[in-house]
Amino acid sequence: MKKIAIIMGSGSDLPVAEKAVSVLQKLNIPFVVRVMSAHRTPEAVASFARGARDEGFGTVIAIAGKAAHLAGFIAAQTRLPVIGVPVKSPDLGGLDALLATVQMPSGVPVATVAIDGAANAAWLAARILAAADDGLAARLEDEARLMAGDVEAKDREVRGKWEEQK
Repeated sequence: MKKIAIIMGSGSDLPVAEKAVSVLQKLNIPFVVRVMSAHRTPEAVASFARGARDEGFGTVIAIAGKAAHLAGFIAAQTRLPVIGVPVKSPDLGGLDALLATVQMPSGVPVATVAIDGAANAAWLAARILAAADDGLAARLEDEARLMAGDVEAKDREVRGKWEEQK
C-alpha cells in the first residue's frame, strides 16, 4: 500500500495535522508526518517532494497557514496528487492561506480543502489511493456505512423528540 505524507509548514500546525492522522489511523493507512517550510527549508521540501514517489508515497497533504506556499511548492516538485490544507490564523482568519493554496497556475494543481480541514484532506487522500487498492476501497465503504448509520440514528432520535412534543 502506498503511504501518505503529511507535511506541515510549521510546528504550530500540529493540532490541524492530528485531524488527518486520526483518519489515516482509522483506515490503517501508513503515513509520515514532517515539518518543512517552503520559505525556511526550501531545499528539504524540494528534495522530499522529488523523491516522494520513489519512497512509496501516493499522495501528499500539505498543511500551512498565512502565506501558505507549501502545497504549491510541493506540487511544483512532484507529479503526485497534492492536497492543500489552509490553516486559520488570527490575522485574516485563514483567508490568506486559502487563497494562496487554491490559486494555482494551470498545470500545477493542488486540491484544496476547507480551512483547518485536515480530516477531509485525509479522506480525499484515502479515496485517491483506493482507486488502485480494493482493500482500502472496502474500508472506505465500511466507514461510509458507519457514518450513514450515525445520521440515521440521530434522525430517529430527533424525530422521536419532536413527535413527543405534539
